[in-house]
Amino acid sequence: MDRRTLSFAALATWGNQAWAAAPAKPVAVMPAATSAGNLLQVLLGLIVVLALLAALAWVLRRFNAGKVMGNTDIRIVGGVNVGTRERVVVVEVADQWIVVGVAPGRVNALATMQKQETTLTTDPVPSKNFSTWLAQTIDKRNG
Repeated sequence: MDRRTLSFAALATWGNQAWAAAPAKPVAVMPAATSAGNLLQVLLGLIVVLALLAALAWVLRRFNAGKVMGNTDIRIVGGVNVGTRERVVVVEVADQWIVVGVAPGRVNALATMQKQETTLTTDPVPSKNFSTWLAQTIDKRNG
């Protein structure tokens, strides 16, 4: 063997002995960045938060908390859709009814009238014959 090979072999053996003689350091094991447990915990937390939001929205809608206007003399009597985004609404303000047209970006007063007394009439049950019922109803309106 030549001299270079012997010196390389000696150096390699010395390096292995030095490595083996050094005290073993405990290797820190890094926890997994994402595990199934962490993902499940985050997912369950998200579900709980969304369920609480849905429950709060249901409670507010159920008890009309969004429509509470306080102590005002304004009340919506009724309304009807006249288009895909247009409505005609009757609003009661004090002793007056205002007919209002509502469209996206616009609210127009169409008419005003005195407050009407809405009474429920106890009409007899309409007869089975539609023509007689219609004639009775027209007579009531006309006379």
